[in-house]
Amino acid sequence: MDRNRLIWDINPSGTTGGSGTRLTASAVAAELSRITPRDRQLLDLLDQHGTFTTKQLTALAFGTVGRARNRLNLLRDRGVLDRFRHYQRPGSQSWRWVIGPLGAAIVAASRGEALPRAVAVRDATARLATSPILDHLLAVNGFFVALTAYARAHDGMTLIRWWNEARCRDATGNLVRPDGHGVWQAAGRPVPFWLEMDLGTEPVWRVAGKVAGYADLGTRRAYPVLFWLPTHQREANLHAYLARHGSPDGVTVATGAADTTDPDGPAGQVWWLPGHPGRVRLADVPVPAGGTP
Repeated sequence: MDRNRLIWDINPSGTTGGSGTRLTASAVAAELSRITPRDRQLLDLLDQHGTFTTKQLTALAFGTVGRARNRLNLLRDRGVLDRFRHYQRPGSQSWRWVIGPLGAAIVAASRGEALPRAVAVRDATARLATSPILDHLLAVNGFFVALTAYARAHDGMTLIRWWNEARCRDATGNLVRPDGHGVWQAAGRPVPFWLEMDLGTEPVWRVAGKVAGYADLGTRRAYPVLFWLPTHQREANLHAYLARHGSPDGVTVATGAADTTDPDGPAGQVWWLPGHPGRVRLADVPVPAGGTP
């Protein structure tokens, strides 16, 4: 059996979210009477960031996995959300949640746009489900989910901005291609940053080479560049390369590793600045002069 076989829940044709059903304004209006503010938040997040796992959505908007599953499955039954996963043995892969046909229609209606065709929404889901960048997208989203969840549990902490790759590209042109952008605020101090997510699939020299482009952004966009690497060994290799070859003036680089044991995750004391001893919290990463949110 193909280990990459796609397992995808498809609502029966004839239901509101069925692929053969035409989305109408009346269907959107009927669903709006049942959509909660949290449901709308989920739709906006999925529209902007593509997909999240059940665990990620639990951290973003629910108190427990049980509550999350109950609500997510209800929204799936109504065509507001959809989900997929890949065949995995042993065990099973976590569901990847996406916006469903009716959910996409609600988002479109809120923007004054034409309602999408249900089949077009499902085609987009199929492309995402088979995309080679899916794991990378989930890792990027997981980084921001961890910050959001930490802020929910700690007073004075807020993720006040979260941009996806497309929004970053609009802001930076072709100079760099950040995987995400955020502004982390702790005790009133904002720390804007660009995120470079590394899954260990490229040589270290290529990862380090990404730093050069950030020197061309100008002072207004001179945010720290955060490299989130899969392991501390990979992180040490990147620092060794930067120590040998240097990095452009005016660019603040900080690195962290996904295998950290710090319970605070990326919000914690996990950031290593090249040439500096020890590690600092995300709230204490230095921001170059002029790098305002």
